[in-house]
Amino acid sequence: MTRDLDQTFAALADPTRRAILTILLEDDMAVTDVAEPFAMSLAAISKHLGVLTAAGLISQEKRGRVKWCKLEPDALRAASVWMQGFGQFEPVNLDAFERFLATELPEESA
Repeated sequence: MTRDLDQTFAALADPTRRAILTILLEDDMAVTDVAEPFAMSLAAISKHLGVLTAAGLISQEKRGRVKWCKLEPDALRAASVWMQGFGQFEPVNLDAFERFLATELPEESA
């Protein structure tokens, strides 16, 4: 699972790849349509798509002469579960903690 999480977070670390995932939220798209909004070569977009595919975040299939990209909706489940583990703790209210310490600990004599 650690290797999968590493690949997922490495893929998500790049803003272009996050933008591609956002685009694919709407529908499956041809690689050329995915590449259209970006000011980079088709080869560069293909490399980004390869990283997303290797991480399991998207799948690609050839339909005729056109390669299509599809978002894999369950691909982020493990990363989401891992991140939710950090949300189990309540944020510390430092003012309340300071008041608690003031009432519980005797003041030191100077």
